[in-house]
Amino acid sequence: MLEDCRIISNTRYKGDYFKLVFDSPRISPLCCPGQFVHVKIGGPADRILRRPFSVNDACDGQIRILYKVVGDGTSFLSRLPPGTICNLMGPCGNGFGDVSARTPVIVAGGYGAAATFMLAKNSPKKGFLLAGARTGAELVLIEDYRRIGFDVMISTDDGSDGEKGLVTSLLDKFIRERKSCIGDFSFHACGPEPMLYAVARKLQSEGLDGEVSLDHMMCCGVGACLACVVRLRKQGGGWKYSRTCTDGPVFPASSLFLD
Repeated sequence: MLEDCRIISNTRYKGDYFKLVFDSPRISPLCCPGQFVHVKIGGPADRILRRPFSVNDACDGQIRILYKVVGDGTSFLSRLPPGTICNLMGPCGNGFGDVSARTPVIVAGGYGAAATFMLAKNSPKKGFLLAGARTGAELVLIEDYRRIGFDVMISTDDGSDGEKGLVTSLLDKFIRERKSCIGDFSFHACGPEPMLYAVARKLQSEGLDGEVSLDHMMCCGVGACLACVVRLRKQGGGWKYSRTCTDGPVFPASSLFLD
């Protein structure tokens, strides 16, 4: 679905991160946790492709996005004032599955916490956020998760907040300490691709169910260009290509081909 959406607010959250709120009476009610919208930003003539942004939250006819300025497109977006009209395509992709049966454990790297927040907010059982980042300054939405009742565990590469180390170490510790009841939890991850493959490898080795939302480069967003393909396991052995934009971005952790 295409919708011309008015920017309600576009404010700096912290550092290079911005919070963007669109008025979206048509797309917003259709959004599920883990889906994304493809935004036509405009600006420089050589920047014609839409940009995919994970839906941080969708409620009350609004879509909320947390984004980081990383290039010309997002830099231009950060300067757009309230009232600006952007064309949105969405909701795009497949989101997270039903989490009502078990307690969710969310593993988030950097602003991967934005893509999983709606899952956490909508979960009837309040669970755990394992949040990792390079430094404490790169952690996002920590207080938002605490506000909705999630227990938060933090790791940073430089030790500036929480435990020093990778977020996958928090996952290892979580699983090790809850071996006797680990089947009571479901696992959901979003963040940098190397982190996601490490999470998938851990879950596969432990025989645990889980989902990963792949942070993968996209162009068209509709499955036509094949720029976002990833390798998934084939039943019976081997692998096949699958499109992140239409078949994902959320995939079962068990489906990722890791060899």
